[in-house]
Amino acid sequence: MNNKQRILGVLNYHKIDVFPVVHFGYWPETLQKWYQQGYLTRSEVYGWADGNKCDVAIAKKLGFDFNWQTLFISNCGLFPSFESVVIEQFEDGSYKKLGSDGVVVLEKPGMASVPCEIDHLLKDRKSWEKYYKPRLQFSNDRVQIKVIDSLRASISDNPIGLHLGSLIGVVRNWLGVEAINYLSIDDEKLLTEIIETLADVSFKCVQSLLSFGINFDYAHFWEDICCKNGPLISSKIVAEKTGPLYKKITDLVRQHGIEIISLDCDGNIDALLPIWFENGVNTMFPIEVGTWNASIKPWREMYGKELRGVGGMNKAVFAKDYSAIDAEIERLKPLVALGGYIPCPDHRIPPDSKWDNVCYYCEKIRNVLS
Repeated sequence: MNNKQRILGVLNYHKIDVFPVVHFGYWPETLQKWYQQGYLTRSEVYGWADGNKCDVAIAKKLGFDFNWQTLFISNCGLFPSFESVVIEQFEDGSYKKLGSDGVVVLEKPGMASVPCEIDHLLKDRKSWEKYYKPRLQFSNDRVQIKVIDSLRASISDNPIGLHLGSLIGVVRNWLGVEAINYLSIDDEKLLTEIIETLADVSFKCVQSLLSFGINFDYAHFWEDICCKNGPLISSKIVAEKTGPLYKKITDLVRQHGIEIISLDCDGNIDALLPIWFENGVNTMFPIEVGTWNASIKPWREMYGKELRGVGGMNKAVFAKDYSAIDAEIERLKPLVALGGYIPCPDHRIPPDSKWDNVCYYCEKIRNVLS
């Protein structure tokens, strides 16, 4: 069996020969540290991206089989994006920067963290119609034929996923957490228009890609609309504004034979999971363990075998020792026994992770679960 057969086999409750070891990429600082320690080459570190040749080479050295973010990402966002420019510099080396998404952030060389948002171009209907709406219209040049040809040539024994875009996570990025919540009250009609416009261009991009006859193995949304205490916006708003739009896209990909549809959302997703599940998403990712101990088990008890999962492995143990890794694998064993679930570090592997620990995990979990 190859990686594709094993991974899809687990998620479809089929028997496999060897259990696949899956990951979710790395912080850039992690790769730089491992390069300084002599484990990686410079070209591997600075050439790395999810699913590319450098990613495959690094995974082979560590013992991973596959990166769940091996996705074909269609151009279903801002097109063109904003020009990224430095607006103002300060004496301490920090600077204000307008990003490609129209968000102004404060950055400082050498610092790695969640972006410090200062301002947003998207504030109201005027800014929506001036800056964003024109960049969210479908055109055929969003789908490059050369890229399609390259994709056909790169298909291998690994699964390849089709990225379906985002219906509300990027809207949260454009507006900011506070503003998207205020907008849901102050101008609900505008919020609806923003979400529906984004969903429409995503649908048309996916529809165009599928028309080329490429056999994708799974499909994947990105959202990141939750924190440790739950959703960053009312679950009622998410259900009303996005539910039917998810369904339209998931129905489309299923018509093309794609049965595994995953969604990436960090944080405590319990309140939003039923919305996604009822509208065609059947695989949750990355199931962050966090302080709230997320796990597929209670979701499986609630939704049955149609609910799958990839993730849920507490990446924090990579900074500890072999005994901590052993304990984590033991915790995961009964979850794997449920079927339809593949453990995966519950986010990018962070800089405090030890190379030897990650190698040990890959070898041990494969042996234990196979």
